[in-house]
Amino acid sequence: MTPVELNRLRWNCRRGLLENDIVLERFLEHHLDVLDGRRLEAFNWLLAMDDNSLWDILSGREDLAVDTDPAITEVVTLLRNC
Repeated sequence: MTPVELNRLRWNCRRGLLENDIVLERFLEHHLDVLDGRRLEAFNWLLAMDDNSLWDILSGREDLAVDTDPAITEVVTLLRNC
């Protein structure tokens, strides 16, 4: 990942809900090295969600659909552990 891509990713992690900010910041600190290919696409897909929907997923209030891409499920699991 280039420095420009990393800066863009960090900028996209800035959210309106403090809870999301905290989880996303911790995730990048601990798991940035696993973000490649499909996982990076999955993470960007999650970042495209609105704040409340994202928080519902991260907090476990809402589960992902059964047929969700395994990469998204993997990233959500990592995020929930942050």
